[in-house]
Amino acid sequence: MDIKLQQLKHFSLVAELRGFRAAASKANRSQAALSTSVKELEKILGQSLFDNGHKAKLTPFGEFCLPKINQFLKLYEELNSDLCAAAAGQLGQVRIASVPSVAAKLIPTVLASYTENHPNVDVALVDDNAAGVEARLLAGEVDLALGNCLHIQDERIEFTPLLADPLGVVCLKDHPLTQQARDIEWQDLVALPFVKNGTCTLLEPTHANVLAANARYSVENITSLFSVLKLGIGITTLPKLAFPDDERDLCWLPLTTPYVERQIGILRLKDRYFSPQAYEFYELCKARISDDRRNQSQR
Repeated sequence: MDIKLQQLKHFSLVAELRGFRAAASKANRSQAALSTSVKELEKILGQSLFDNGHKAKLTPFGEFCLPKINQFLKLYEELNSDLCAAAAGQLGQVRIASVPSVAAKLIPTVLASYTENHPNVDVALVDDNAAGVEARLLAGEVDLALGNCLHIQDERIEFTPLLADPLGVVCLKDHPLTQQARDIEWQDLVALPFVKNGTCTLLEPTHANVLAANARYSVENITSLFSVLKLGIGITTLPKLAFPDDERDLCWLPLTTPYVERQIGILRLKDRYFSPQAYEFYELCKARISDDRRNQSQR
């Protein structure tokens, strides 16, 4: 016969309150029912827990059992509390992968709100390029991914768009392009030295793909890319979100022909269990990022 949790609780309560009557009252049970529960525990253990001459006095065996049982009951209460908190999304971990521009500009405000309402949930954030973000999601390394979906038709991925991020030209602030009176077209860039970067895949479906195809330089890391551009070696194209707001030496100019934009959104796996913690972050991302971009467009 197995020991029941209720039997352990009743034993501990009698020992704590030093009497069956007081313990029965606190447990909201009859004294006879509580006494029977303790006797069944003694029968299972094969030893008396309370002295026969003084029902509330522990035997040496009872003295041995009490701290161990209390320790177990404490661990049980902590486990019960933690599991309930985790089920409610208030405990656990959320793992997120994001393209650097979103991680730097959009995630911080979401994270601030999330941690305020979920102080005991650990958040792990890793930044990667668009392909890396998708790979981490498909490998099960993260619960959510934020960026532009490269394989939007992939049946495994659910993509929720949040905002459109237009592509533009990045050059020095004193570059001749900044003095051009009309809108910038891709033909204006053909004769200029071009620095290819990871986001230039956005140009592939357009005539402007020739810019990346004939590029003299290729730089993947965004920090290194800006360092090269500041030397005046060439120009490049970048989504607006990837361009720092506080950049002093470089500027971002809209590319009107062709007009290219990437859809930034949240990626999740359709057939993967979605924890309450991840769902809360997912919903907050949708609400906060959409609101932030709407407010910026109204300024």
